[in-house]
Amino acid sequence: MEEFAALLDTLVYTTSRNRKLAMIAEYLRETPDPDRGWALAALTGELDFPAVKSSTIRNLMKDRVDPVLWTLSRDFVGDTAETASLLWPEPEARDGEVPSVAQVVDQLSALNRNTAPKELPKVLDRLDANGRFALIKLATGGMRIGISARLAKTAFAQAFDVSVEEVEEYWHALEAPYPELFAWGADGGDPPDVSNRPRFRPFMLAHPLEDTEVDLGEYAAEWKWDGIRVQLVRVAGETRLYSRSGDDISATFPELLDVLPMDAVLDGELLVRGASQGGEEGGAASFNALQQRLGRKTVSKKILKEAPAFVRLYDALLIEGDDIREQPWSKRRAALEALMAKLPDSHFDISAVVEADDFKHLAEIREGAREDAIEGLMLKRRDSPYIAGRKVGLWYKWKHDPLLIDAVLMYAQRGSGKRSSFYSDYTFGCWDGDPDGGAELLPVGKAYSGFTDAELKKLDRLVRQTTLNRFGPVREVERTLVFEVAFDSVHTSKRHKSGLAMRFPRIHRIRWDKPVHEADRIESLRALIRD
Repeated sequence: MEEFAALLDTLVYTTSRNRKLAMIAEYLRETPDPDRGWALAALTGELDFPAVKSSTIRNLMKDRVDPVLWTLSRDFVGDTAETASLLWPEPEARDGEVPSVAQVVDQLSALNRNTAPKELPKVLDRLDANGRFALIKLATGGMRIGISARLAKTAFAQAFDVSVEEVEEYWHALEAPYPELFAWGADGGDPPDVSNRPRFRPFMLAHPLEDTEVDLGEYAAEWKWDGIRVQLVRVAGETRLYSRSGDDISATFPELLDVLPMDAVLDGELLVRGASQGGEEGGAASFNALQQRLGRKTVSKKILKEAPAFVRLYDALLIEGDDIREQPWSKRRAALEALMAKLPDSHFDISAVVEADDFKHLAEIREGAREDAIEGLMLKRRDSPYIAGRKVGLWYKWKHDPLLIDAVLMYAQRGSGKRSSFYSDYTFGCWDGDPDGGAELLPVGKAYSGFTDAELKKLDRLVRQTTLNRFGPVREVERTLVFEVAFDSVHTSKRHKSGLAMRFPRIHRIRWDKPVHEADRIESLRALIRD
């Protein structure tokens, strides 16, 4: 556990991606099994201990530290694990040896809601501040140390000089602490046998189309749909549904698990049925409708009936045991079109190819399509194989230009991890009527991206200097600053006072020059609603 704690401590203070890769790779090479496997699972968010949540840690701390001191410290630091690890009362003597990562995992797995408050402190008392920080991060699953699952897998590949694409293909069919993966990568053994297990294949991705015209004789155009990219895999009668990051989301969409009639690996966009823009039932509803289903562990019959899921297919990787990824897109497309007759149209359709006379005509078609479920266009080279990752010149994404509004900064909250010392999460609003006539501002969105580090420092200083009220970790500020906010779409919402919810809001520009009474009104946002 000491080595894992030292790794986390170093990663927290390291900004260089290459340095992070080198440190994780070194840890994986030097640490024995199964500790390195459990550590890798922790870094990639694969561990789950239901008995230990952030609330468990908060309750333990409030029993040992003055509750007011705890609340103020947590608010200032911005991270539960860091605050608790430093404030935890040091025992007079540490009882027993420092446990290994594997021993900690065993102890955490054995806990339940009743035993956790009694047993967890015994483990914390055996660790120093760094060890407590690592334990709490591992137990609660909230690492937030700037390490993505992709980066950790890349570090594994670098550590043992193997392909990161192979690592990803094996990874999702194996379970922590990944003994077969290390036997292959670290010890030079045979690749893990995952032939009869549903497994994720890394997606082929696209580069943004920036000031580039393409020849439509070489490229085909398809709509880019506004759902979530998924991979549907059926092997030996078992079906799994994976997100673009390789997460198994099968339980959230059970209606898709018994409808694929043959072994295959299919790439597409997960959408839900609903009224199309023209009011036609049965089309693809907006992302707002799909969002109601995301992240659910159980799905009611009512939800299955009101928002049934389906997959709009883009590509085929394997069909009935035949791996066709090396074939050009044109042949894979033909194979996918031939497959459609065997698939139930209640759960599958195919993303149509967009026909255009030339690139200028295609641009006009793109600008004219502002339906709920369309994000823009995909341009795919007709002779391109299906290659994991982004390969320049093969696929392009040509999204709609974002929608823009001017909104007023209303509230701010500290960020997490490296931003825990800064007010970096901003809630903004629009006027509900004429600001010169006494109209109030209503919150319409929240954003924490789109500004530079220098701008963040300036914004943080403004928040501290113009605070009006404090509501726990949230500060209400004077209405003095306008943000130009970019977003993809806006929908009705019963959760917000304004009745609106924005899709992917981000700060496009900080309008230091603009007076707040010139910010947009709620009615301007409502006019953009498509559902």
